[in-house]
Amino acid sequence: MEVRIDKWLWCVRIFKTRNMATEECRAGKVKIRGQETKASHIVKIGEVIEVQIEQLKRVLLVKDILDRRVSAKIAVDYVEDQTPPEEIERIRLARKTNFEKRERGAGRPTKRDRRDIEEFKYK
Repeated sequence: MEVRIDKWLWCVRIFKTRNMATEECRAGKVKIRGQETKASHIVKIGEVIEVQIEQLKRVLLVKDILDRRVSAKIAVDYVEDQTPPEEIERIRLARKTNFEKRERGAGRPTKRDRRDIEEFKYK
């Protein structure tokens, strides 16, 4: 069975819609072996896929091929999440500290504040 990468990412519930998966592939946020891949790429068992979802860079191992969208409980049998723990911890810490929250009346962030925020979130 051959399945396109955009359809597989949608089937295992990485993206909410197949169109979102296709758009992320076009934007270069889906990579295999460090190279951007097209939405039409055929998924193979054992491939490692890197997906950039907002600030989180997820690393996924294809355990099996799936051509229909299934429940979340079943989807975990087809994909193994190999995202490094420090990446998940970085996102958890950013959410916990609520770094972007500003005091009432503080006004807009300055250019320097914005750069600090982006460095914290994306590096």
